[in-house]
Amino acid sequence: MKTRPTSSVKPPASKPPTSKPPTSKPRIPVIRYTLPARLNHSVTAVSFMLLTLSGLAFFHPSLYFLTMLFGGGELARLLHPWIGVVLAVSFAGLFLRFWRDNRWRAEDGAWIGSLRQVLSGHEENLPEIGKYNAGQKFVFWGMAVFVLGLLGSGILIWEQYFGTLTPVDTQRVAVLVHSALAILGILVLVVHIYAAIWVRSTIGAMSKGTVTAGWAWRHHRKWLREEAAKGLRPRT
Repeated sequence: MKTRPTSSVKPPASKPPTSKPPTSKPRIPVIRYTLPARLNHSVTAVSFMLLTLSGLAFFHPSLYFLTMLFGGGELARLLHPWIGVVLAVSFAGLFLRFWRDNRWRAEDGAWIGSLRQVLSGHEENLPEIGKYNAGQKFVFWGMAVFVLGLLGSGILIWEQYFGTLTPVDTQRVAVLVHSALAILGILVLVVHIYAAIWVRSTIGAMSKGTVTAGWAWRHHRKWLREEAAKGLRPRT
């Protein structure tokens, strides 16, 4: 009796049910800066940069070529004090917006005491911080002092309007004070920019106005709790 040969081909195995890839949790935007605040900050930043360039041009002869950015030495000398007025007015707006959030708190002293943890990126070991940490507050109040000092000393040496009202000896002292404050202000600005680059999404917070809830939880947990208490509303 002949037997039918069996096929060596096995029937295709049934495919296991495919599972959908896990979806990432949505990033909840938290409003950190309003549009008027961001515009105010931009005007202040641009003004300070223009003052830095034009001021350095008169600080040393080797930097005089920077006056070409303003159309020459005469025009740069004319524009510099007026840009300073714009900076003073613009920073006054920032000051009125943010001075309450930059008041010293108990957790700020603990933050400074844990600076090594900050630099090593172990922010989970830090106390909960409000909208700004101690370093940001130093920058804020430092710039407030520098802008006020630059404005006062700048008026004393503004020859076009106040030259005849100020004694020569006073003008000489004012020039030294103005130069020293300008250098300190530039150094603080460098620290401010470096910190903004070092902490991810800080620049994006100012350009877009929002941060993720995760970013806020890691860097400014106390502020996030305060915002949550008000009721978080995603940006539309």
